[in-house]
Amino acid sequence: MDTHISGFKIITEDNIEIVFAYYPEDAPITCSAFSAILPFTRTFYHARISGQEIWIDDVPPLDIIQENASVFTNSGEVVFGPSKPERTKTANCFGIYYGEGRGLDAANIFAKVVDDDFEKLIDLGNKIWKKGGEKILVTTLQ
Repeated sequence: MDTHISGFKIITEDNIEIVFAYYPEDAPITCSAFSAILPFTRTFYHARISGQEIWIDDVPPLDIIQENASVFTNSGEVVFGPSKPERTKTANCFGIYYGEGRGLDAANIFAKVVDDDFEKLIDLGNKIWKKGGEKILVTTLQ
């Protein structure tokens, strides 16, 4: 793993680590605010509407604006729902797309899984889809 990556990692119940790189140029406010709330552990579930996505809606809140926001994401991208504007349906939701998907409302796209870990992310997404949920630690890179 490149130790110069700016980002975060998740650690599954089976101690599988998956690394994500921030988009500091496209979403600097979101990257900084998200980094400040790490680490946290939550039970992630599979999305019902937005496609191949694992997500939570009980993330520590971030008081952020929309930046690099869209309903359209690429496989492996990570989103956080901004709290502003207040009408945003995805406010304080955190999602990780492991395949095709389209969000319920615009969310800030601020990171992407590193290429070497993409298959691990697909496996995790499929596992959560079949199992129903999994406790995951979201933490800083060491």
